[in-house]
Amino acid sequence: MSLFLRLLLLLLMAPFRPRCDILGPSRKRFIVWPPDLDVLLHVNNGVYLSMLDVARTDLLLRSGVAGRLRQHRVYPVVAAQTIRYRRSLQLFQRFEVETAVIGWDEKAFIIQHQFLRGEQVVAEAVIRSRFLKRGGGTVTTEELLGIVGKSGPSPELPAWIDAWNRENAR
Repeated sequence: MSLFLRLLLLLLMAPFRPRCDILGPSRKRFIVWPPDLDVLLHVNNGVYLSMLDVARTDLLLRSGVAGRLRQHRVYPVVAAQTIRYRRSLQLFQRFEVETAVIGWDEKAFIIQHQFLRGEQVVAEAVIRSRFLKRGGGTVTTEELLGIVGKSGPSPELPAWIDAWNRENAR
């Protein structure tokens, strides 16, 4: 299923889904459709990344952050990402993507995603997300935390994610 259709369905269903915390976690259900497959008949690597876009949008909508971002003319972008595939997803399989903000630094938020089939982890991704102003320029994490009504220090990141984040912050 195309990214556009998944986003359209998400927007239509979001008002009927339960709210979640600003930092998550949120869980978004998916089904593998024929257009998601590659020539080996499992989900294409790039489709995983598109599904992550939908899962992050779900978190933004259900936490109420999307409206605040729109009011302040701010939008998120992916600055870096890494993904590890553990198992394949096949045609018509159902699964969920769990999304949570696990920390931040001065410039970006670190988001962790897990593709889950039941309790089995299919794939894991970590995203470094920055926020930009519609009129140009960047938004610091301090500014964004103020916009969303959150304060306090970042939770401690796992060592490997902290090292990965520092490498990608340059």
